[in-house]
Amino acid sequence: MSYDVVIVGSGIVGAACAASLSASRLRVLVLDSSGIATGTTAAGMGHIVLMDDSEAQLALTGYSRKLWNTLAQELPADAEYEHCGTIWVAADEDEMNEVRRKQIVYASHGSDAEILDGRALRELEPNLRGGLAGGLLVQDDSVVYQLCATKFLIERAARYGTTIRTGTNVIEISDDGVRLENGEVIAAGVIINAAGVFASELSPELKIVKRKGHLAITERYPNFVRHQLIELGYLKSAHGSDGDSVAFNVQPRITGQILLGSSRQFGVESNQIDFEILKRMTNRAFEYMPDLKTLSTVRVWTGFRPATSDNLPYIGKIPGHENVYAAAGHEGLGITTSLGTAELLTSAILGKKPAIPIEPYLPSRTITEH
Repeated sequence: MSYDVVIVGSGIVGAACAASLSASRLRVLVLDSSGIATGTTAAGMGHIVLMDDSEAQLALTGYSRKLWNTLAQELPADAEYEHCGTIWVAADEDEMNEVRRKQIVYASHGSDAEILDGRALRELEPNLRGGLAGGLLVQDDSVVYQLCATKFLIERAARYGTTIRTGTNVIEISDDGVRLENGEVIAAGVIINAAGVFASELSPELKIVKRKGHLAITERYPNFVRHQLIELGYLKSAHGSDGDSVAFNVQPRITGQILLGSSRQFGVESNQIDFEILKRMTNRAFEYMPDLKTLSTVRVWTGFRPATSDNLPYIGKIPGHENVYAAAGHEGLGITTSLGTAELLTSAILGKKPAIPIEPYLPSRTITEH
């Protein structure tokens, strides 16, 4: 059987693409070598966040966040969608200057962002240590349990007729379709590479590298944390390209649990817990919230994020191909930008005008066609 679209990868990006394309009455097949949302998606925090590292990043995260806030009305309870907002925490006056800059940028793009002084910050988050300069409260940011959100999107795609095959290893992508490890060839009009950290193995043109990260989650401590809290130094940590880094990044869950991040490591292939990095990560969190060290942790795990050199994902046709598209390289923003990515690709495939320009995300920006 042939398909209009074959999507390689069933993480949240692939699932969103399947839901969007099948809603347009295309015959879609999703293939994954393991299971639904078992790769990078499983290693994310589920933070839906506006980011302004570049105009292109701001446009995509803002567009996708609006799509998430609309979809929230349809999500099941187990997706744990919560409008908790984000507070970017400023430790000193230099970081307050960054708070003021971000507030101007966000306000100019229609985002509700409020500058907090030290007292207002402590009133909103009393478990933060004293002496912090303030922060930026971004009201429209949210949290979602991405595993159940991915399941919802896959099930929606299936209701539209999408076929899902897991435990199926794709070894080659071409303009004609995909070839599986067992020798089977599946024809398709369009192939979407949404294989996360493995995307560059199937499409070597994509300049994607792995970044390892650690997460930890606590027992239930309701109201210990009320907003997603991130130190402003996180931006340097997230976008640095040299060495290992950690940053204060904690998230409240509807369950009352607290999710702790974040760490980043290049050039590491093992998925084993690096206890030195974990210690650095938790110690960084304790600097901002000293009482965190009194809480019990129930699980620690790792994962890999697919990173690009300019911190933007690849969305669109891969140069040198007529029918092969990329939806990969989202690094730590795959959950945030999954819905926007899906809509941009759907518009490109159907020849429709996208809601925002797709050009900044096209793979051609870093790939020269031979």
